[in-house]
Amino acid sequence: MSDDPKTPPAGEEIHLPGPSLHPLLLTVGITIALIGVTTSIVMVIAGGILAIWVLIAWIRGARREFHDLPADHSSH
Repeated sequence: MSDDPKTPPAGEEIHLPGPSLHPLLLTVGITIALIGVTTSIVMVIAGGILAIWVLIAWIRGARREFHDLPADHSSH
């Protein structure tokens, strides 16, 4: 790091989401639904319900995280 007085201050810290099972569960739901296309309508429905449920939970979590960002946060 430079102690040069001409160097502007560092910007805000980059926000990274924490670990999550959402991507894995969404993949499982979609996979079950696709396998069900060739085997059983019950699997299509179960996989679709799982995928939709996980997607809604994931979006709610992301919205909650976005809402919890500092008030002075601005998107560039």
